[in-house]
Amino acid sequence: MAEVGATVLIIEARFYEDIADELMRGAVAALDARGVAHDRVTVPGALEIPIALSLAAHAGHFDGGSMYAGCIALGCVIRGETSHYDIVAQESARGLLRLGTEYSLPMGNGILTVDNRDQAWARASVDGKNKGGDAAAACLALMDLRAHFAQIGSE
Repeated sequence: MAEVGATVLIIEARFYEDIADELMRGAVAALDARGVAHDRVTVPGALEIPIALSLAAHAGHFDGGSMYAGCIALGCVIRGETSHYDIVAQESARGLLRLGTEYSLPMGNGILTVDNRDQAWARASVDGKNKGGDAAAACLALMDLRAHFAQIGSE
């Protein structure tokens, strides 16, 4: 189980501020329920999330007993009239996956990729699908798994 006193880094894209606020509300509630603290940094959009995570990782904030035990990415990409949606959705996910595996980071990806605002709200709403809470739950599950592997490795 993720240790009490652990801190998770939340990187939040603010392009759709109202949706970001609701994703954040769900993530924070899930972390609070487990007694896990969080720090929050914001970036303009979803493509900047992997860059911010890379900056934190290269600064050593995820090494060993360092500052952060995991990371949650929150944001929203809504399909528009151009192929920009496809690039942002694919590359933000690819960047997060690469960094997560490269640094063995417990991470929850809460970047919504939707066709319209109604879909975004249905997924972001704490009273709906609560994808912010789901992203936090994924991060916490991976933190638990890391602790499990560390424990059996020291027996």
